[in-house]
Amino acid sequence: MEIIQVTNIHQRQDAYDVRTKVFVEEQHVPLNEEIDQYEEEAIHFVMYNHDLPVGAGRLRFIEDVGKVERICLLKEARGTGAGHALMEKIEETAYSNGYNKLKLHAQCQAEGFYKKLGYVTVSNEPFLDAGIPHVAMEKNL
Repeated sequence: MEIIQVTNIHQRQDAYDVRTKVFVEEQHVPLNEEIDQYEEEAIHFVMYNHDLPVGAGRLRFIEDVGKVERICLLKEARGTGAGHALMEKIEETAYSNGYNKLKLHAQCQAEGFYKKLGYVTVSNEPFLDAGIPHVAMEKNL
């Protein structure tokens, strides 16, 4: 598996394709909510397995915090350690840009995954995002 920081339109489209399959097709998130107004300011990542895109995510910087967003893997990449590797790449990028704290909104079903990576739940109760229950989480790098 190779994880790259997106540098061209073709790589970004690969990231969008993975996000569309996972969030729009599998989880029924409306496309106009999935692809949003923050795409241009975000740093995008795509994971390839033998030149095929299988994972994606993005990172934005908001004041003094890095916000991890849109983390997803195709079904065949789940449970392989790919998610851990993707998050590690994003965390390294945030740290190398001078950010020592990350936050994210995790789907409740993925909360355990992020806890294993050192994230702590900071929201009191789950909240809905695109109709899916989420929790707010943070990690100091």
